Amino acid sequence: MGKPFISICIPAYKRVDYLKRLLLSIRQQTYSNFEVIITDDSDDESVEKLIKECNIKQTVSYCRNSPALGTPANWNLALSKAKGEWIKIMHDDDWFSENESLEYFAKAALNHNDRFIFSGYINYYFTEEKKEIISPSYIRLSLIRRDPYSLLSQNIIGPPSVTLLKNDKHFYYDTNIKWLVDIDYYIQRLKQQKIFYIKKTLINVGIGDDQVTASCHLNPKIEIPEYLYFLEKTGVQHLKNILVYDTWWRLLRNFKINRLEDLEQYDQSKNTNFVNYILTDVIMIPKYFIRVGIFSKFFMLISYLKNRKYIR
Repeated sequence: MGKPFISICIPAYKRVDYLKRLLLSIRQQTYSNFEVIITDDSDDESVEKLIKECNIKQTVSYCRNSPALGTPANWNLALSKAKGEWIKIMHDDDWFSENESLEYFAKAALNHNDRFIFSGYINYYFTEEKKEIISPSYIRLSLIRRDPYSLLSQNIIGPPSVTLLKNDKHFYYDTNIKWLVDIDYYIQRLKQQKIFYIKKTLINVGIGDDQVTASCHLNPKIEIPEYLYFLEKTGVQHLKNILVYDTWWRLLRNFKINRLEDLEQYDQSKNTNFVNYILTDVIMIPKYFIRVGIFSKFFMLISYLKNRKYIR
């Protein structure tokens, strides 16, 4: 068998019920020129046993990590083992929504060889038993085509499972972050690659309380240090994009950072000088107005126009 066109990379951890659903959806794909790579952070043999039971015809490479690597290092290990021309990372609680999903991705890759490819998807909320179709608006797509840092304002791409990316061995996930890890990875790629969006919901994304993102969301001890780290890593010049500026404004407002000292307790980068300009303006706004969306946007715009000249 020759080189696979697509490597399906699955970083796994114990959740065999979810993983079984994913593996069954892989087995049902009409497209067949792919390999499967599973890197396993489990401390038992449950995942390994499941792989044998599912009987996937294509090549399946399995590696159990000892000790466990954690996210996103486990993702990177799977990527490093990929032999295909393209990488289709799939988290173990996500699965293909159609039997032809992989075929749609493969056709897009053949026709758009140098692109960052992603599709629409469906969020399945396990605890609430509801689903939600997710697709980006034309305006949002235009904004990230113009400036990838606009993703900080809203991640319109979605989780890694909805992407198909060239296996160029140049890009890996930053192991220093968890909450911003997807956005950081996408931005680094989009600075060099153009987007191709597949206007079909090809992936089902499982949303549950046991995910890493659930433990990070609305946790200032995680989110604020990561944003500060990202700011140091990429530079403050991207705050010239008003969407990025507004992201910082909302971060400080939503976590009720009311004093410079409140921000400094989270500062690991020692690079908060410009953020202090934003925070000074946030603090000056009466609490009633800062909580009302339309007023908050108005004062954010004034702050942006006032401070833009300081962005270097």
